[in-house]
Amino acid sequence: MSSAKSLAWIAIGTNQGNAQAIYKRAIQRLGNHPRGLKLLGQSSAYRTEPVGKVRQPWFINGVVLVETSCGPKTILRILHRIETSFGRNRRREKRWGPRRLDLDLLFYEQRIIRSKSLILPHPYLHLRRFVLTPLSQLSPNLFHPVLGKTVDILLRDVDDAARVERLRF
Repeated sequence: MSSAKSLAWIAIGTNQGNAQAIYKRAIQRLGNHPRGLKLLGQSSAYRTEPVGKVRQPWFINGVVLVETSCGPKTILRILHRIETSFGRNRRREKRWGPRRLDLDLLFYEQRIIRSKSLILPHPYLHLRRFVLTPLSQLSPNLFHPVLGKTVDILLRDVDDAARVERLRF
């Protein structure tokens, strides 16, 4: 772990179990992680219509901004461990199916990474209203270094009709 601090944006999603409690606890875990994640901001929570062909309950989604001294691959490992601690088993789930907890690293500063284990910025974020809405609320002027547009422009232009409704809790 280096001493330099970097910013990372993480998407949170859940639609299984007590989704509201899982969502809140996941934010607490991210903000108090002993490996060096410090919560700087969070979007509102949103009730979001599932995307894809799998019939399932609506999700609760949001985005957090953390400051970290960890590198992006270390953050990814941390996110996977937190998901597992909430009962997620990636090998047994359907692609784009129900999730107790889904944590996605969206951005790590303005880094572009293309590796077998990690692609940054997240390769689908510009296609998903349920990610862009909370991300735009938190960081509307965040620049996507691959697409050359800010998050608020990506949200304005997204071709996704799925419903996204702000929650109050």
